[in-house]
Amino acid sequence: MIAALAAIVWSNSPWRGSYFAISEKQVGFESVHLSLPIGHWASDGLLAVFFFVVGMELKQEFTIGSLRDPRKAAVPILAALCGMVGPIGVYVAIQAVTGSGVYGGWAVPVATDIAFALAILAIFGRGLPPAARTFLMTLAVADDLGGIVVIALFFSTELNLLWLGASIATVAVFGLLVKYRVIRWWILWPLGLLAWYFMHLSGIHSTIAGVALGMMVSTKLAKGEKDYMTHRFSERLSFASSGIVLPIFAFFAAGVNIVDSGGFGGMITDPVSLGIYLGLPLGKCIGIFGGVWIMTKFLKLRLGAGIDMRDIFPISLVAGIGFTVSLLIATLSFPANDPHEPHSRVAVIIGTLLSVVLGAVALRLRLRSAIRGPGIDPHSHLRHAPNRREDGPRRDGIRGDRRGRRPKP
Repeated sequence: MIAALAAIVWSNSPWRGSYFAISEKQVGFESVHLSLPIGHWASDGLLAVFFFVVGMELKQEFTIGSLRDPRKAAVPILAALCGMVGPIGVYVAIQAVTGSGVYGGWAVPVATDIAFALAILAIFGRGLPPAARTFLMTLAVADDLGGIVVIALFFSTELNLLWLGASIATVAVFGLLVKYRVIRWWILWPLGLLAWYFMHLSGIHSTIAGVALGMMVSTKLAKGEKDYMTHRFSERLSFASSGIVLPIFAFFAAGVNIVDSGGFGGMITDPVSLGIYLGLPLGKCIGIFGGVWIMTKFLKLRLGAGIDMRDIFPISLVAGIGFTVSLLIATLSFPANDPHEPHSRVAVIIGTLLSVVLGAVALRLRLRSAIRGPGIDPHSHLRHAPNRREDGPRRDGIRGDRRGRRPKP
């Protein structure tokens, strides 16, 4: 977020020409169809590392994590689907009501930034039941998968099956090598770059190669291993992904010349911007909260132990934090020379900030309302402990009298 704000300041300063000169500088080799502006290298190239980590997270959740049991994962997965439909509905409704007819940005507000959302929950939701974090994480992972599918299906150029086949074959070789623990970096990195390059030539957005490679990493323990390979790889790439790749991507994705685009007032009143920055907090809230209410009320589905509808409301607002993937989709939804393109990127930042503020307030209010009785630490989980009556069952499962004595036979 700091990198994004820095980009907005620079791109609207008297020195904004230097920012756009750097962003639009062509780098690469035209002879192999790999000459891109630096800004595109950030979104198409570097961001593949982030999506590789996302792919490993998806693999973990589907094999050893919260998505392994379909019955337990049903509600958050369906909530994620509703949380994608809600923002689309808000965006489309605003375009219809205003008569703009610009429906090209429908996909921008569908995504949830899992790392950002979990960080806000950890800061402002301390004391909420652990089930709340599990629900948000499951929802966000399913949402990530939905966002990836949207990018693959709706934002790919003309498909070249030959290059796509070459990319799939390279990913398969990568998968075989990691399965048999051939994990030398000088073997895997060139394979990963080849898979990315072939995917780039195929017409499908090249970051999809990162997801595919990540899902090839094993979640089974081999003999002598104490930790999953996905965990080890994620730890090694964590700083590169979160500390280098995402700030660089945000820096080049968020740079918008507001001064020469009609000013801030014109930007925030643009129906496209309205649809995005209202679609993120409002659409997610309507979709997730409304969807879960319908599921639990009419479809006989149940939330997990330790979480109820009062927890779902703040979670649905936090899920509106759609920073990374939403910025990527914004850059793909409109041509570079379309005035709606910079508006959509600024709208993502505004919508994310709105979701952070509203989500933080809702979390604190929920935490305050959940506290029962004086003297209870709001950061404690004591309020989630079951009520023990004096004449009820003891911890050892033996029912006793008021003094806890076992009755005589």
